[in-house]
Amino acid sequence: MASISPRSPPVALELEKNSQASTTTSKFVFHDVILRVFLFATSLTSLVALVTSKQTETIPVPFPPYRASVAAEFTDLPAFIYSSAVLSVTCFYSIITTILSFFALVKRSTTSTKLMSCVFSVDVLLLGILASATGASGEVAYLGLKGNSNVGWHKICNVYDSYCRHIGFSVLTSIFSSMVLAFLIILYIITVSRR
Repeated sequence: MASISPRSPPVALELEKNSQASTTTSKFVFHDVILRVFLFATSLTSLVALVTSKQTETIPVPFPPYRASVAAEFTDLPAFIYSSAVLSVTCFYSIITTILSFFALVKRSTTSTKLMSCVFSVDVLLLGILASATGASGEVAYLGLKGNSNVGWHKICNVYDSYCRHIGFSVLTSIFSSMVLAFLIILYIITVSRR
């Protein structure tokens, strides 16, 4: 007769815990890859819309020849330059982290805790920077759309309609990029709490 060791159940429990942790990690990595690809797509779309925002219009001026051609482009405003720099960094960062997550998914290995913590920290930092750039661009876009009668700033979107549509679309997709980063942070917190 074979004797049953009293240590058999804890070993089985340990194996079950390891398989559950492996399943949780592989689900995390799969969702992480999908969200990072979406982050790349939204930030690249926002960046392209922003840097292609240029429009030239002939507007009336108070001195001869009474009409002048004036161009509006994203480099005219520091908030848009800041936003384009942050979106460029977000695109580059999403490419690097997507590749890291993809290799973790292909190798089916558990990602190291240090690497996940580092990526999480940069995600949080980048979310703050991207949200500030989005807010700055959104405020300038709103001023272009509505103006500010208290200080005498006139709206420009009635003249530069294509330019304003590009900027508005860029701000909107930048908000989606911020939301994707927030989802990545929530995904990490949920995964760590289940370990």
